[in-house]
Amino acid sequence: MSLLEIKNLTVSFDTASGPFRAVDGVDLNVDGREILSIAGESGSGKSVAMLALMGLLPDTASVTADVMRFDGKDLLTMSARDKRSIIGRDIAMIFQEPMSSLNPCFTVGFQIGEMLKRHTELGRAERKGRAIELMRAVGIPSPEQRLSAFPHQLSGGMSQRVMIAMAASCRPKLLIADEPTTALDVTIQAQILDLLRDLCAEFDMALVLITHDMGVVAQMAHRVQVQYAGQKVEEQKVEELFADPHHPYTAALLSALPERATGRGHLPSIPGVVPGQFDRPPGCLFEPRCTFATDSCRAGAVRQGQEMGLALCNHPLANGVPVDGTPTREVLA
Repeated sequence: MSLLEIKNLTVSFDTASGPFRAVDGVDLNVDGREILSIAGESGSGKSVAMLALMGLLPDTASVTADVMRFDGKDLLTMSARDKRSIIGRDIAMIFQEPMSSLNPCFTVGFQIGEMLKRHTELGRAERKGRAIELMRAVGIPSPEQRLSAFPHQLSGGMSQRVMIAMAASCRPKLLIADEPTTALDVTIQAQILDLLRDLCAEFDMALVLITHDMGVVAQMAHRVQVQYAGQKVEEQKVEELFADPHHPYTAALLSALPERATGRGHLPSIPGVVPGQFDRPPGCLFEPRCTFATDSCRAGAVRQGQEMGLALCNHPLANGVPVDGTPTREVLA
């Protein structure tokens, strides 16, 4: 049984110009102790899908799903009170911007203590001792002194470590990390990723890692789910995806990696942009940017089987070329 199972998740936002569908029928499964990476450009619905799971979307959002089950419990039929007891304790989330995720009005020790107060029965002294242990576990030096520090007195890397300490305080079964290294320099990025990997092993946690950095995906993940314009377009084990991507979008993402550049030519790029509210194609959403699109793609895209990485594509690739021999076309930037 999967630790987390989501089927046909859809998230729409009410806007002055009408509804905007940010997540469009996404399925997602995470096994215990697994590291799943959700990858894709900005605007792919990666963060919105996980915020929907956490119940952190604004009132303008409308969330529907056929299945949303965690650790055998049905989150769709669960009472709000029971769900609040799970969110933060069994499912925790690290947000993208650590400097703005912490409350500037309270010390970091108080904020870690509030997490423990909400989800455990520890007394005040025990919560303080546990907070010190957590800060030491995530690599914060002199944790006894740092307890009284305010967020503005910490660096970005230290703030992210505090966020990780808060998220890991109740030893969750599932940790969601939303672009946890975006605001950090390269050296600190590596340290944070190593820390997340070590915590997963120590606490037997599963990790959902949201990122647009395919290098981070290769370094961290067991399995990869690629999203585009709110839809899941491919899912494979990380080694298989990097060796043989089956969706043209995934192949284009990987070909744009600097380390894959050969010769002295320009680095490949994907022409165009992710479609928004008013320019969504009627069929396959990647069709305007795809070099393998045909007339059939304007009518819709077919979900392929497991052998083709569940690619949402009429012309899935094998070794870089469509299996049906579809010729390439020119796509204007």
